[in-house]
Amino acid sequence: MAYFDPYIDSTGFHYPTYSDILEYLTINYKNIYGQDVYLGNDAADHQWISIFALMFYNSMGTLQLEYANRSPLTAVGVALDTLLKDNGMTRKPATYSTCLLVITGNAGTVITNGFVTDVNGNVWALPTITVIGDEGTVSISATCQTSGAVTALPGTITSITTPQYGWISVNNEVAAIVGLPYETDAQFRARQSLSTRLASHTMLAGTFAGIAAVENVTRYNVHENSTSYFDGKSPPHSIAAVVEGGTDLDVATAIFANRGIGCDTYGVGEYGVTVTVIDPDTLASMDISFFRPNYLPIYVEMYVTKLIGYTDAITGQIKQALADYLNSLQIGQNLTISALYGAALAVMPNIHEPMFSITLVGAGTDPMALSGNDIIVDFNEVTQGILGDSPEHIILVVTV
Repeated sequence: MAYFDPYIDSTGFHYPTYSDILEYLTINYKNIYGQDVYLGNDAADHQWISIFALMFYNSMGTLQLEYANRSPLTAVGVALDTLLKDNGMTRKPATYSTCLLVITGNAGTVITNGFVTDVNGNVWALPTITVIGDEGTVSISATCQTSGAVTALPGTITSITTPQYGWISVNNEVAAIVGLPYETDAQFRARQSLSTRLASHTMLAGTFAGIAAVENVTRYNVHENSTSYFDGKSPPHSIAAVVEGGTDLDVATAIFANRGIGCDTYGVGEYGVTVTVIDPDTLASMDISFFRPNYLPIYVEMYVTKLIGYTDAITGQIKQALADYLNSLQIGQNLTISALYGAALAVMPNIHEPMFSITLVGAGTDPMALSGNDIIVDFNEVTQGILGDSPEHIILVVTV
């Protein structure tokens, strides 16, 4: 292409490439100073022209970004925050993992500002005041001091960081509820799209949107059974919501306000929650049930062959990328084995100059039964990627 003046039309903002700008400046420079002037790559004048061409090109790129920042579909960062304020929305901050702990010690012991540590070195904070009960134990919820998807399997939070007299031991009998990082632009846009359904789409879509708007909710899924029989997931004419994050009452209130007239709610068993919600108009009470997600720790074994440029650091990067991908899947979303290849390959800065070759991948929920098959996830389950636990969940076998 040749140089053209930047312009805006129905398809967006257009501006010339760096090469076109450089060529345009070079031609005009020769028109001014003579066609015989030397402008090879090693010429000082060529380098000076290149600097101006790059400055112009970068300026056009900034203008393109500003143009894109006018729409929620393409805006990024602070610009997206500003636009979505018109929808009454703010970006969700990073959340912190929480875990139910069993504290053991002398009855009546008061633990002040207690901290514990898991096997991976993550620090978890107890409530400001924790009192051990008459039976010598107390169950409390601890909060991880590192934001984001910090995992902890049962039996991995066992170290007392701040020893206090009368406090003997700590343990988590259940897995942690995993937090999420600061809401990304893509996640924020998706939630904005859902928010517009509150008043204009179906009640099911409105239920999705209502749950998504609850503070500290991170992932969610809603199953609707409109039949007259149990469909394997919920009873007739009911919905089964699966929600990660948010308080039980806030989630139940959102479901109550959006579920539809005469629609029952379902959530039973180990992961079921039932909350009594008061109708603000009639003051009548109603039990709202839903599920908390059932986390499926995934075991992955990947074989890679070193190529030019491979370093030991890449091993850790691949394992982290696999864990991050597993933790990014939504509730009820199946794990495709091919996606693990993609997550690992994304570590490479240039796919055309690979630093390693993936020769085999196996995954499963049982470390003794890994395969190359996709993993089917139930509507109330979500995959979980874990690093550093024993047995190791993500194993990378590197060969030369």
